[in-house]
Amino acid sequence: MTPLVFLPGMMCDARLFSPQISALSGRVPLMTMPLAQQDTTAGLACDILACAPEKFVLVGLSMGGIVAMEVLRQAPERVLGMALMDTNPLAEMEEFKQRRGPQIIAAQTGKLDRVMQDEMIPNYLADPEGNTDILELCRDMATGLGADVFINQSKALRDRIDQTETLKKYKGPALILCGREDKLCPVSRHQMMHSLISDSALEIIENAGHMPTLEKPDETTAILLRWLEDL
Repeated sequence: MTPLVFLPGMMCDARLFSPQISALSGRVPLMTMPLAQQDTTAGLACDILACAPEKFVLVGLSMGGIVAMEVLRQAPERVLGMALMDTNPLAEMEEFKQRRGPQIIAAQTGKLDRVMQDEMIPNYLADPEGNTDILELCRDMATGLGADVFINQSKALRDRIDQTETLKKYKGPALILCGREDKLCPVSRHQMMHSLISDSALEIIENAGHMPTLEKPDETTAILLRWLEDL
């Protein structure tokens, strides 16, 4: 049975996929890779390829999806399927690059909590007031990972390359999934990815933002399961 490799988003750990891991752990081999020790997407992808099984299916959300595309670019023969969730195949826009420097300095000077609380976490959910438990989990994941990981990930995202050609060349199956109300990676980005990959399915989850795996866990898990069964 083909193993699944989960790649979490920025300042998140395996708990980002906890409902899906719970549902799938008795059915398929799976592993979650941290995105922590390198400050480039190329370096992160190399680390994943060094530890992953010979052939696998990738499931990446947000930064995890960005790194998944780099894994695909480096070793397309090893990727048997790919689920890209709430992510972006394009290089970083200049306006977002300009924010990275001050955020990195803040993290270096002990202000990571402020950056997460004021600038990052408010963009995650469609309904923050109704999902305070998810917000608390996001804070806990970020605190556990710490400033060094935040700095590495910020640099990797800032300097990433455009992966549209990578997606055009990919001929395997793909699931493109996002929350309808994602403020960070809008539906239009996912429609573009869907158009680039010939064998892809597009799923848009209503009343969810950037983290449908936690905001709408049952619906997200059901979609992922159906897609995996069709592989």
